[in-house]
Amino acid sequence: MKKLFISQPMRGKSDEEILKERQTAINEAIKVVGEPVEVLETFFNDFDTDATPLQYLARSLEFLAKADIAYFAPGWDTARGCKIEYLCAVEYGIPVLK
Repeated sequence: MKKLFISQPMRGKSDEEILKERQTAINEAIKVVGEPVEVLETFFNDFDTDATPLQYLARSLEFLAKADIAYFAPGWDTARGCKIEYLCAVEYGIPVLK
């Protein structure tokens, strides 16, 4: 089973919107891969309220390092963290879905 990393812009979105978008990403990845995927959980809710965006990105990159494939949700190309995740995926040979 392939491990799926999901990159998505989250700023200004409700948890419900984020989770709905994640489900779309999962469904799309399953179609492309042709089998179920193991989703690497990158919707973090255990940070302190004063956590910085860079702390979130650092943890995301830990998960990206474990991924077999990476899905980039619409809008990824305008979100600085997603753009960094994309560059890392490409540079380190992780297949990208968008």
